[in-house]
Amino acid sequence: MKIIIDTDLKQLSVDDNDVQRTLDLYSDEAFELISDQWAKVGWNQKYVYSFSWMGRPIIQLPEDMVRTQEVIYRVKPDVIIETGIAHGGSLIYYASLCKAMEKGRVIGIDLEIRPHNRKAVEEHEMFDLITMIEGSSTDPDIVAQVKSLVQPGETVLIILDSNHTKQHVADELEAYHELVTSGSYIVATDGSMKDLYDVPRGEADWVWNHPTAAAEEFVTAHPEFVVEQPEWPFNESGLSKNITHWPGAWIRRK
Repeated sequence: MKIIIDTDLKQLSVDDNDVQRTLDLYSDEAFELISDQWAKVGWNQKYVYSFSWMGRPIIQLPEDMVRTQEVIYRVKPDVIIETGIAHGGSLIYYASLCKAMEKGRVIGIDLEIRPHNRKAVEEHEMFDLITMIEGSSTDPDIVAQVKSLVQPGETVLIILDSNHTKQHVADELEAYHELVTSGSYIVATDGSMKDLYDVPRGEADWVWNHPTAAAEEFVTAHPEFVVEQPEWPFNESGLSKNITHWPGAWIRRK
């Protein structure tokens, strides 16, 4: 696809497989096309590696975090489970939302929690709302340990952000989906891999080997779930599409 932006004429021209269109530059469709390319180039340039939350790196697109906040405030989960800890910034982000709502706690799982990251999280103001578990998120013993920390009747929201191969995400979905309560979500993050296979930092097999594919197959096998972008609680624009690294990620239990 070729995109030409003409700021003098205020037009955006698109050539997609020899189908040519000219759009008003200041239109919703032009904004979405530009945003898709911005998100793709930004990922390659490691834009998401430039943010922190309350002192800890949080390797996420800010819009994804704000949209997640919207869902967390609406669902008000008792437990937020996240696979993949890295520097701990997202654990602290979710815990700070729980603190503000005066409801909820966070469980984080990672194959390896590096000592300096563990120390930083344990010394953080939000740590009283965080439990960290080291081990593979799909190890049956780890899954059992996580499930033992959830009490009957609690509302649970799950965010899968560890190994993003299709198979691993599929295994996580099978391992944890039973914990998700009606109206809540299990989120298969970073499906943007399917659009990043041709960037310098991408991998060719990402065309098929990505979380969105796992999510699509999961809901086919589990009709009690649906892939559904959460509704924006406030919108005075004509837009309706997230600028995201998480396309097709939000799997809602009916």
